[in-house]
Amino acid sequence: MSPFFIDCIGYGGLVINLYSMSTKGEYKLRLISLIANVIYILYGSLITATPIIVGCTIAVFLHGYHLRRLKLKKEQHD
Repeated sequence: MSPFFIDCIGYGGLVINLYSMSTKGEYKLRLISLIANVIYILYGSLITATPIIVGCTIAVFLHGYHLRRLKLKKEQHD
């Protein structure tokens, strides 16, 4: 895989992460951030950057936990 394509994956994750910060509502922010972190994990794997892989994996689990919590809270109120 070319270095240019690998960089594009990294920048794609960055753009998605920055977009998540402009969204309204915690659920949407966490969902989009989760997607960005999955892309960062792919990017970290391609450049063999263990700190990126570990940090983003933890972030994916945290966002997933909070998304589930928000979903359950919404279902209790419906």
